[in-house]
Amino acid sequence: MERVPLAERMRPQTLDEVIGQPHLLGAGEILRRIVKNKEPVSLILWGPPGSGKTTLARIIAREVEAEFIELSAVTSGKKDVEKVVEHAKQNWNLQLRTILFVDEIHRFNKAQQDAFLPHVESGLITLIGATTENPSFEVITPLLSRTRVLVLEPLGKEDVVMILHHALKAEKKTKLVTPAAIDYLAELSGGDARVALGNLEVALGFGEKKVTPDIVKAAAQKRIPGYDKKGEMHYNVISAFIKSMRGSDVEATLYYLSRMIDAGEDAKFIARRMVIFASEDIGLAGNGALGLALSAFQAVERVGMPESNYILYHVATALARSNKSRETTELMQRAKDLSKRYPDSPVPLHLRNAPTKLMKDLGYTKGYEWKADFKHKKGFLPDDVAKDTT
Repeated sequence: MERVPLAERMRPQTLDEVIGQPHLLGAGEILRRIVKNKEPVSLILWGPPGSGKTTLARIIAREVEAEFIELSAVTSGKKDVEKVVEHAKQNWNLQLRTILFVDEIHRFNKAQQDAFLPHVESGLITLIGATTENPSFEVITPLLSRTRVLVLEPLGKEDVVMILHHALKAEKKTKLVTPAAIDYLAELSGGDARVALGNLEVALGFGEKKVTPDIVKAAAQKRIPGYDKKGEMHYNVISAFIKSMRGSDVEATLYYLSRMIDAGEDAKFIARRMVIFASEDIGLAGNGALGLALSAFQAVERVGMPESNYILYHVATALARSNKSRETTELMQRAKDLSKRYPDSPVPLHLRNAPTKLMKDLGYTKGYEWKADFKHKKGFLPDDVAKDTT
């Protein structure tokens, strides 16, 4: 019989057993209220690997007395969703609630996500999705509007140490691991409890009288990089990369670029962010930057790694050295603000199209001349908007 991994054996069964995430699990916080009221709501759990997304979903289902059905977006398709819906209808007739947990929900395409919508809206299914990616970019807007997004933080080193102590106590092996080894295991984990428990299990399996940091190092094979392209560090490092380019610090820019590449980050993701940067931060100070960044993105798509290293380092250096201007960004924000405050202001008559004689008689296009840089005496903005801009 195959032995259940330590990480699975140590999975908490109640909210009180969960370590970390106090902003979600504290007294009066949302997950406590859901469990107390036994009224599940559809959720998107966004957080790095090993932060407890699956564990929390299972606990919620158990506490609210709902059937828990789990799908992985990596291996499941639309037909699997349809089977769940049919099963949920049977549960509905039996007055039993159904919670569908979709791991890596960001990997479902739009059509697959659309399949959830009517059933989530009707209450037939309570959807709990788990994702390591920003749901704003990866989950369709209609589905987001029907769910609550809860952000899970990476576990702190102290949290991981507590989890390791709990596991050793449960396995009656507390005396086999030195405090220094526990500290090292927590440091290597990168905030991922599953990684910490997995390394602990391998280290214990060596059969040594005492597990020391050297044994942990041998068990883990290598120091786990702090950068996880699916976790919190993913966002921290790309943020530092962008801010370094914005600050024209070439050395820092290339340092963070190297960290991303070494960690296996998608080269197209990096190139895509440089395209955005070219307009957002360089803009009118260097109109050629957008073309350069877009060429880099296309080249990375066509060349692939590792040769695309040259392209990424070349363009990142050029963007960091470029003059910077936020004028485009500021003009965009002002325009967006005006359009939100005046969404229905009538277009001035002289700017309207006049395909019929009646429309011309009503004043459409009156006084307008088709000339380069033509300035109409009444201007181009609706009157109420124009007054707000003076």
